[in-house]
Amino acid sequence: MALALSLAPSCVKSKPAGIMPVTGTWINLAWQDERNNYMNFRDEEKNTNPQMWADKMRELHEIGVDWIAFDQVANEGKAYYPSTIMPHHYPQGRLSPVEAILNTCDELGMHVYLSCGWAQNQLDDVGNMDVVRRQCEIMEELAALYGDRPSFEGWYLPIEDCLIPYLPDRSVEGINRLTAKAHEVTPGKKTMVAPWGIFGADLDNPKFGEQLAKIDVDIIAYQDEVGCVRERFPMRRMKRNFRKLGDIHKNLDLEFWVNIENFTWDRGTNNWYSTLIPAEFGRYLSQIVSASTCGAKKIMSFSVYAIYDKPGARHPLGQPQESARAYANYQKWLDGDPHWKLLESVFTGNYRNPAKGSKVSWSKELTDGKFGDEDPNAPEWARFQGNMDVTVDLGRSRNIKTIAPRFLNYSPDKVFFPKTLEVLISEDGTSWDSVYSGEGPCHTNDRWDCWTDIQYIALAQEPLARYVRVIGDNGSKWTSIECDEIIVEF
Repeated sequence: MALALSLAPSCVKSKPAGIMPVTGTWINLAWQDERNNYMNFRDEEKNTNPQMWADKMRELHEIGVDWIAFDQVANEGKAYYPSTIMPHHYPQGRLSPVEAILNTCDELGMHVYLSCGWAQNQLDDVGNMDVVRRQCEIMEELAALYGDRPSFEGWYLPIEDCLIPYLPDRSVEGINRLTAKAHEVTPGKKTMVAPWGIFGADLDNPKFGEQLAKIDVDIIAYQDEVGCVRERFPMRRMKRNFRKLGDIHKNLDLEFWVNIENFTWDRGTNNWYSTLIPAEFGRYLSQIVSASTCGAKKIMSFSVYAIYDKPGARHPLGQPQESARAYANYQKWLDGDPHWKLLESVFTGNYRNPAKGSKVSWSKELTDGKFGDEDPNAPEWARFQGNMDVTVDLGRSRNIKTIAPRFLNYSPDKVFFPKTLEVLISEDGTSWDSVYSGEGPCHTNDRWDCWTDIQYIALAQEPLARYVRVIGDNGSKWTSIECDEIIVEF
């Protein structure tokens, strides 16, 4: 399940036209299995602490999240709200976590989508009428308790059905039964579903759009499945399929949202015994840009809290450094950090390298303005075994502002960002001045993902130089460095 986003609230600094920040998320109240280790305490008393959840809402609001959706309000026959049909999943006499979250969202002006699950557990089957009946009962209780709350915007129907090759009739029927109940108990409120399977969906088949037209919901938030790694290199197919979905939705009376996954895995992928951990921000930013340019109205993301957590936040694992670093990078991007702004421009496909056409001391062009996909086999990538040493001749001396080589990382194929990197400049090609010497782009969680990043080097004095030399080393001849462009701005 992924997080959800909405349009940027006023507290978020404006992004370039068309690029939307993450402005919403799903809240997962239940520790279900090992996947939830970053998001939830296993201890029920800690996990249902109302002050913790109130604090989480404030932290999310600080980075621009203005709406949330509950993934579930009950699990395994126990409720996270003051139910009269189920025992409670929180200590007697304590404010429920659902109420704590709603109270805080009311206070902050955030928007909430309540869940009607789970009747049983995360494997709820809407083809089972007992499940549908219990979800309808949950809806009735929540509508009576919270239907008039200022923050209550609608319902998330926890039906993560598969779109391969298209939404089946049984899913359409189950969704529509729940929507009918939602309209009965809360007239005028919105409904949302978040199916999966676009990597294998038959989007060119008219039946795909026909099935979507049958469901009586307001919003479809499609999971991008990049974090789930349904295939080795998911980004190219994801971008193509989301563009197709944008076209399909032009003929549907359904809001098109994208649910991007900001996690990766510490062990096996799509495994209940593997923990979701923060993906590198270079991958996440590519997803954000792709979602923003496919026609989606809003972007969602699973899971912002705990995966992208404010430094010092209360965390089930005592706030791993990688969670705070992910948060910091995202915040820098919101604030217009030039490193992430430049990479964002590359991802849009509209960036032109000022050094385009310069001579390069390498058989493959590295200043042609052609950027590769997140795939080490894409033809735009130049592969260097163990180390690289490349010189760019700008043709004449320039006042250089920025140097930014772009690299790819894909651990399974032993393709890594340079461990050490030195960048030098020269006016004559003989006498060199070092402008950067240190580590290459930082990375940690690279077991499964393929992503790109730049080494951003800003030269405050804008020195004159004709030649730019980039030397990278991995420290091993058994590994590779892949670079597709050496950006030089002057």
